[in-house]
Amino acid sequence: MNFLQLHPNIRIRIVTSFLTRLVGMMIFPFMAIYFSARLGQALTGVLLSLTICAQILLGFYGGYLADRWGRKKVMAYGQGAQCVAFVVMTIANSPWLDSAWLTYAMMLLQSASNGMISPAADAMLIDVSTRENRPFMYSINYWASNLSIAIGSILGGLLFATHRFELLLVLTLVSLFTLYMIVVRMQESFFPQNDGAARVSFAGTRVILDVMRSYRQVLTDRLFLLFSLGGLFLFSLEFQTANYVAVRLAQEFPVQHIRLFDWFALELTGVKMFSLIQVENTILVVLLSLFITRLIQHGKEASSMYAGGLLYISGYAVILYSNSLVIIMAAALIATLGELIHVPTRQTYLAQIVRDDARSSYMAVNGLVLQGAKIMGAVGITLGAILPSYLMALLFFLLGVAGLLIVRHVVSQLEHTRFPLAHAKEAAP
Repeated sequence: MNFLQLHPNIRIRIVTSFLTRLVGMMIFPFMAIYFSARLGQALTGVLLSLTICAQILLGFYGGYLADRWGRKKVMAYGQGAQCVAFVVMTIANSPWLDSAWLTYAMMLLQSASNGMISPAADAMLIDVSTRENRPFMYSINYWASNLSIAIGSILGGLLFATHRFELLLVLTLVSLFTLYMIVVRMQESFFPQNDGAARVSFAGTRVILDVMRSYRQVLTDRLFLLFSLGGLFLFSLEFQTANYVAVRLAQEFPVQHIRLFDWFALELTGVKMFSLIQVENTILVVLLSLFITRLIQHGKEASSMYAGGLLYISGYAVILYSNSLVIIMAAALIATLGELIHVPTRQTYLAQIVRDDARSSYMAVNGLVLQGAKIMGAVGITLGAILPSYLMALLFFLLGVAGLLIVRHVVSQLEHTRFPLAHAKEAAP
């Protein structure tokens, strides 16, 4: 299996997402600094929270539409809205106009449209892939995502303050290119039955009721909800790193002086240690993703997912507690290896769980897993002010193990119910 053997829709999605995320990472992580300077720190927190809420809400509506219109149409409309947002945002940061409020309005539109696109795009990847090539597809996508984040973050730190207009101009061009690829080159992968497009509601109370009805099937799917809950518990460990771990290291990590012969010296503080963990994770993901994928592709998916999950949990639990440079670096290596093994296999099982006629709705709900993990990461800061670090490590280790056991229960149920049907369907001519 190689990249060119994947369905054209998959190749288009991976390439355009890589380019969009690459340029976007040069801009959006730094917008909090921009808005804080222009509008004040307190107001900025509220405004950025609203963009997250808009993305979540439009994600639900986008999933609802994609299961009634088809994936391509929703992606095209959402991408069109993004193009408008980026064009206006570029003008609002040009030599001719400088408007923080107009920039925010367009950022809100961009977040909402991105939320609308994501469930349709995720469902399309499932539509045009098979169970055999999904681990490879998700690994390539995961690798490309991390590579774009790594490069974009570095370049953004160098260019955002002095070349914001130029970066937004490049992002606009990438967005227009993505719109062209979706409209002209991408193929529709889902054709709703019974004229689904005609049954779509747009306004008033009716649309709310219609969307709620469309998600009733998802919210009554016990196995999917348990699988999502298990993922929430597992991924909550990783989001402690950017929250509780960062605060703990800043307070507890002893300052260390590292010398390399006579020409290099470094004072390693807790804040720098936190950055070092992030850098190590990103570099390892970029360098090892494809190697790990090839290493596990001939093994049993369930065993790989459980082993990866256990490594992931153990590594992050140690990071939650340790103040040793060597131990933290080793734990970050173990956690990253577990992440590389667990995540693609988990996404493969997720693709098997979702129902064919409501894939976008399922993916919209699945998007709440990471949002919930982020919230648990924020809660970790509060708990860390009350509990000592060894209890925090034990608490989240047990939470991660509970999540892994829940996932194991779901997979054992699937192997006796849905998987035989899925295999039969994929084997059919």
